[in-house]
Amino acid sequence: MHEEAPAWVVDPGTPSVARMYDYYLGGKDNFAADREAAQKIISILPNAREVARTNRAFLVRAVRHLARSGVRQFLDIGTGLPTQENVHQVAQAEAPQARVVYVDNDPIVLAHARALLADNPRSVVVEGDLREPESVLGHPEVLAHLDLTRPIALIMLAVLHFVTDDAEAADVVGAFRKPLAPGSHLVLSHITHGDLDDDAVRRGRDVYTATTAGGIVPRTAARVRSFFDGLDVLEPGVVPLHLWRPDPAQRRWDGMPGGAIIGGVGRVT
Repeated sequence: MHEEAPAWVVDPGTPSVARMYDYYLGGKDNFAADREAAQKIISILPNAREVARTNRAFLVRAVRHLARSGVRQFLDIGTGLPTQENVHQVAQAEAPQARVVYVDNDPIVLAHARALLADNPRSVVVEGDLREPESVLGHPEVLAHLDLTRPIALIMLAVLHFVTDDAEAADVVGAFRKPLAPGSHLVLSHITHGDLDDDAVRRGRDVYTATTAGGIVPRTAARVRSFFDGLDVLEPGVVPLHLWRPDPAQRRWDGMPGGAIIGGVGRVT
């Protein structure tokens, strides 16, 4: 009788959204299936690499700002494969005592992150699913590493669009936000349609349906802003990421035809 493979076994034939993202960023931790799927997206969305890089640059700016503002705890949901200027590197460069928890369910991400963090006792990686907030927040390693009674930066970058049901996506954000102490922050980014037509969006969704995520859904700017309801949204608001407190030292990007990614930072009061 054929036995089903354990969930943690890597399937190189199924594209992984984490490894596709690694490919967009120019990384090498990906398989042929990931590269093929990513190239299909690039053929539909010519600025896919730029969108990924813009998202990464926003992460760096947001984490640096929060660390300089006194936040000392960071919870990164769906962290993806390690690359340069990870959350712990940015935060701990500003505040060496900062504590970071990375959460992901991709076995390659977990293996790489654990190797990277082997000598960093203030940063850990745990296995968890975005769609199971209570399980993540109740994870023994999360509770041992973070103090939920003190401010935390909850990072949800380019992950919520993989929760394709709008009501479920809102519930996920609400469940993660619920236990956050005053002074905590939500850092969130999400893809939108940009100037893609309906056919391009459909073809892009078809590609992601065959990945480990099982689907993807761009949302309107209004829907993305709704995830910040009740929070004190930092200036300049929920905007295209290249407009969020741009760093003059970074290459400026004013957008190009294709999809778009927006986001912002909201403070729990």
